[in-house]
Amino acid sequence: MHNSPEFDVLIIGGGAAGLSCALVIGSALEKPFAKDKKAGIILHQKASHLNSALLNNVFGIPPGTKGSDLLKEGANHLKNLYPEMEQIPGEKVKEIREVEDRFKIITNRNEYISKSIVVAIGYTSPFRISGLEDYLIPHKKAKISKNRLQLKNEDHLVKPGLYVAGTLAGWRSQYSIATGSGAAVATDILTEWNDGAHTKVHDKLP
Repeated sequence: MHNSPEFDVLIIGGGAAGLSCALVIGSALEKPFAKDKKAGIILHQKASHLNSALLNNVFGIPPGTKGSDLLKEGANHLKNLYPEMEQIPGEKVKEIREVEDRFKIITNRNEYISKSIVVAIGYTSPFRISGLEDYLIPHKKAKISKNRLQLKNEDHLVKPGLYVAGTLAGWRSQYSIATGSGAAVATDILTEWNDGAHTKVHDKLP
């Protein structure tokens, strides 16, 4: 593919952390500091632990909610409310290459270029995306017997332009932690776009 689509940020993974990150960034894309930014999410959800989850202990979510339903609802929520956030379904990332000051993301179908990426695919071993081996370390908050992995990071930042969110950032596998992690990364990216002015996105009643 010669003319790879280019993004300012591309989120990899459509689980709790990835969707949360996408929703917060999506909500800011009409702000003046983000008006020329292109953002997208590779919405791979098959490996998400939410597929087998039953949520009873999460603030704001009705007890008995199926995680698989949340995955579908989250993607629809994103599509309906923030269509500027481009969704790329049905593709699986195979490799990430660092090319000068950008990243090339190679899936089973296409190639993409992005200034920044957020890797939010979960902490299962073996790690299935090549190109990030130098950053992989044993997970610091999981049982050793589980053989979980994380990317070495400081406050979600692996290196300039490369963010990690959710369990792969070293957090425990808890829904509310994953969504908070994704939202935290989103606000860091928005802050960067806003020339370093600390940025969050709040909607308020009239």
